[in-house]
Amino acid sequence: MVAQQQIAEALRTDHLHADLKRRSVRGGLVTITSQSGQFIMQTVSTIVLARLLTPADFGIVAMVTAITGLATAFADFGLSEATIQRKEITHEQVSTLFWINLTIGLGLTLLSAALGPVLAMFYREPRLVRIALFLSLNFFLGGLRVQPNALLKRQMRFSSLAIRDIAAYLTAVPVAILLAWRGAGYWALVAMPLVLNFVQMALSWLLIRWRPGLPHRFSGVRSMVAFGGNVSASYLIFNLNRSFDSILIGWYWGTAPLGLYSRAYNLLMLPIRQLSAPASNVTIPAFSRLQDEPERFARYYLRAISLISWITLPIFAYLFVAAKPVIVLVLGAKWGEASPAFQFLAISALGQILMDSTLWLLISRGLSSRLLKLLLFASPVIIGGFAIGLPRGIKGVALSGSVVLLAILPWVLKFTFRGTNLTLLRLGRAIMYPVSLCLFGVILANLCLRLLIPVKIVPQLAVIALGFTAAFLLSTLFPAVREEIGSLRDSLGALGFSRRTMRAPVAQ
Repeated sequence: MVAQQQIAEALRTDHLHADLKRRSVRGGLVTITSQSGQFIMQTVSTIVLARLLTPADFGIVAMVTAITGLATAFADFGLSEATIQRKEITHEQVSTLFWINLTIGLGLTLLSAALGPVLAMFYREPRLVRIALFLSLNFFLGGLRVQPNALLKRQMRFSSLAIRDIAAYLTAVPVAILLAWRGAGYWALVAMPLVLNFVQMALSWLLIRWRPGLPHRFSGVRSMVAFGGNVSASYLIFNLNRSFDSILIGWYWGTAPLGLYSRAYNLLMLPIRQLSAPASNVTIPAFSRLQDEPERFARYYLRAISLISWITLPIFAYLFVAAKPVIVLVLGAKWGEASPAFQFLAISALGQILMDSTLWLLISRGLSSRLLKLLLFASPVIIGGFAIGLPRGIKGVALSGSVVLLAILPWVLKFTFRGTNLTLLRLGRAIMYPVSLCLFGVILANLCLRLLIPVKIVPQLAVIALGFTAAFLLSTLFPAVREEIGSLRDSLGALGFSRRTMRAPVAQ
């Protein structure tokens, strides 16, 4: 009887509807706090490992992860999203999905291990056989974790998720640094995701009061598997878009250029992931509860994009101007050649965020087939952009890929917005001020560099910061900007558990 009550408690979501806004806002605060901690630890690992290891060490591991990373789309077969998105779900259904996930994880582990010799021939690098064998274990660990993780998200237990993730990073990062310091080389990079995934898996089971039963053939999961299959295929294509540049560079240019490119890409994606991942964790469950309220759904989306834009765009605008000093300061002088690619990749930061948001919108509405159609069209275009720039080295790939992504983005968003109250005009109004201010900041920062001509790294960073500070201070002379900042302050006040209700978005 007690076990049945615990199972029912782990599956219920009716208690979330009464205070969905406050739960979403608090979840946002907790998740951002967690991601900030993870960001600090990832930054520390990036700085330390970049100095203990060589570009070739990062490149050889990236050769495997660029391929096996594609298979992560099938690690949960989209069944995590199916569990989260479903309005009502039974113990038999979740149990059946758990065994499906475990079987898929085991299959992907065997497949990834078998790919080792193929990768060794493709890249002409025999060491990839053993690397692929060890990294393949991540899929088995992922299969064990999928449904407990989905149930935690379904119930919007963001504090539990935050504790789990922080603990995992506090374990994995020191292990990787210790191995690198002791001379393990690229094996430090192999060990970190293994330790991270193991700790996350173990803690997920400890945090959720649910244990799987036997699978049921007629539990009614067929529609969920169909939904998950479309989501999984979409994630595969999405991952392909983000991995094919590394695959091409590794094949065409080798380990050292790939190591430079992968560090530039990962350093840039670090702040994107710190916001995109928690935003996805919060928005998909919240939007799923708002499927029948189109205007409220649209306002939530616009406010989320506006907040993310205000937080991230100044960071990427600053990184665009300060690419070389940031690369040298964070990674070291031997990574300086990565700075042009880093700068060109920064151009596409907003595009990456908006592309991620198409997943939130379509998955939360149960439109996985539309998401798959969208990515089947966009993917060849994005990959073609990478191929165009390949002969020009890593900076050519970064520039052409960024330009192509931004070029197709309006069509992608228009297709995604069909059937909602969202339009390109409303989105444009939501992000108009942060985009405009960042462009103004880029101009002033470059002007300050030309006038003051600082030589050393720290003065360069300070001068660039001065330019952006001047731009934002000057912008407050405009009433519309002050109103937008006031709206942003109210939203951040809500994150601080303010008793005031969150103001409606400026973009209407």
